[in-house]
Amino acid sequence: MTGNDQLYSFVLKGLLTEESLDKAGRKNRSEIALSDEAIAATLSLDLLPSDLVANARSMAVIYTAVAAFENAVRELISGVLLENYGEGWWEQCVSQNVRGRAEKRAEEERKIKWHTQRGVNPINYTTMADLVNVMRNNWDHFEPHVRSIDWVASVFDAVERSRNVIMHSGILEQGDIERLGVFLRDWVKQVGA
Repeated sequence: MTGNDQLYSFVLKGLLTEESLDKAGRKNRSEIALSDEAIAATLSLDLLPSDLVANARSMAVIYTAVAAFENAVRELISGVLLENYGEGWWEQCVSQNVRGRAEKRAEEERKIKWHTQRGVNPINYTTMADLVNVMRNNWDHFEPHVRSIDWVASVFDAVERSRNVIMHSGILEQGDIERLGVFLRDWVKQVGA
């Protein structure tokens, strides 16, 4: 890949990420209470090793795409099942095992009252594997949206692998970033954002 191709790829990925964030309901910069600079100052980012900060910042863009993807999947599942089953979809459509794990995670977070929780909806406490399980168990409602449940599982597996590297302070290689971009673009083309 030439330098121009790499630059084009980088810019295209950035534009796709921006578009996904906007579709996921990202607030405008003017609506955000603190600027990135203010947050960095609050966290004393300038006191940490600059090379490690630079690496983490490069992964922050990827984290943004992964987080937007995960939440878009949760919104898709919630929306489809709400439309078909109404307000009781969680109890009707989600296996007891998945519900139990999600409820346990939520309960653990509620015990730490001084820290923000990840949400009020039980689906916010599910893993990517749980989400595949929910879709598989309600396949007739998701088949119109996705090609096959095996395809869904492969997309979620690829996203989760990259997610886990980033969430545990790792640095993805360029090939991994490109692969993740392909999966995210394919998902958006198939399902929408």
